[in-house]
Amino acid sequence: MAQEKQGGCMCGAVRFTATDVPDTFGVCHCEMCRRWTGAALLAVEVPQDKVTWRGEEHIGRLQSSSWAERGFCTRCGSGLYFRVTRDSEWSKEIDLMLGLFDDPNGFTMRSEIWIDHKPDGFAFTENDRKVLTRAECVAKFPALDGN
Repeated sequence: MAQEKQGGCMCGAVRFTATDVPDTFGVCHCEMCRRWTGAALLAVEVPQDKVTWRGEEHIGRLQSSSWAERGFCTRCGSGLYFRVTRDSEWSKEIDLMLGLFDDPNGFTMRSEIWIDHKPDGFAFTENDRKVLTRAECVAKFPALDGN
């Protein structure tokens, strides 16, 4: 069920309102996401045009690969989003970090990708989510194979 949700960074300099927010989230275990978050990326995919930002002057952007960028608060360092910058089926979406939502409850994990790169100590409760290995991710989006 899509809904409106608010959230923001740790210091409050950056806030957002997102509409058409699904009740599902995904997990990524790739090395970049692990290094960026310190664990795994847990994010909610929302259409970019459904997110309104306040405090945009405090949003830093890192072009983390030739095809994607990561946004962060320049005051407190909180990771804000991941988005594909190369024109593709994913370039109209933005992945908002699950922990940024004022109320992160009510979401269900729907997918887990780069599952073959997951640290062996990580364990999520099994459910009906879709899981993909690195090779399966690259097959779906070949640009992932290079930085």
